[in-house]
Amino acid sequence: MSRILLVEDDTRVSSFLEKGLKEKLFSVHPVAKGYDAIQETTTQTFDVIILDVMLPDIDGFEVCKIIRRRGITTPVLMLSALNSPEEKIQGLEAGADDYLGKPFNFLELIARIRAQIRRKEFERENNHEFVYHDLVVDPDRHQVRRGDREITLSPREFRLLLFLMQNREKVVTRAEIAEAAWDLNFDTRTNVVDVYINYLRNKIDKDFDVKFIQTIKGRGYLFEAFGDNAR
Repeated sequence: MSRILLVEDDTRVSSFLEKGLKEKLFSVHPVAKGYDAIQETTTQTFDVIILDVMLPDIDGFEVCKIIRRRGITTPVLMLSALNSPEEKIQGLEAGADDYLGKPFNFLELIARIRAQIRRKEFERENNHEFVYHDLVVDPDRHQVRRGDREITLSPREFRLLLFLMQNREKVVTRAEIAEAAWDLNFDTRTNVVDVYINYLRNKIDKDFDVKFIQTIKGRGYLFEAFGDNAR
């Protein structure tokens, strides 16, 4: 039975979600405050965290940032009545894996939870290293190396790099990246994909002669070694 940490201070919403999730055979641990959520994630293991943005002590964005800084990689699905593209970007940049605006369809929430659980299971089952040129990505240890240099990535950047490595030498669209790295339908009003591509470029390409990430105008991105020493 998958364990869910439910962080929601509205008692009506929390009760509704707890009841519905239990009917779907999830084990649910509810808390109402951000600091309580942080404490629970450091003492217990969960499969998914459902995190409301508006909390009485600190907001969900800060909660997400704190648990990510502590190395907790549990998938976070953020819920909020704040549903503009800017708020979604803020949530994703804080370290959330998915963002669902209120009001939402309960069956869609269940589908998104199961998608996060499937992804985590896939990562556990496929924990071998991915090697391309001088770049090594280890999903099990959450480590990235180029040559003898270790590169530190955020959970989001790591997921993006893993997706690009798995699809190297073929063009992937922004929509495919958004779906794979964020479980989101691509919103053309946001540039979150391009922002994270730029973050990744600065870490894995900037200081090296051989580059990997290429922009293919009008189509998306290509992850393929290029430069004077690429072959």
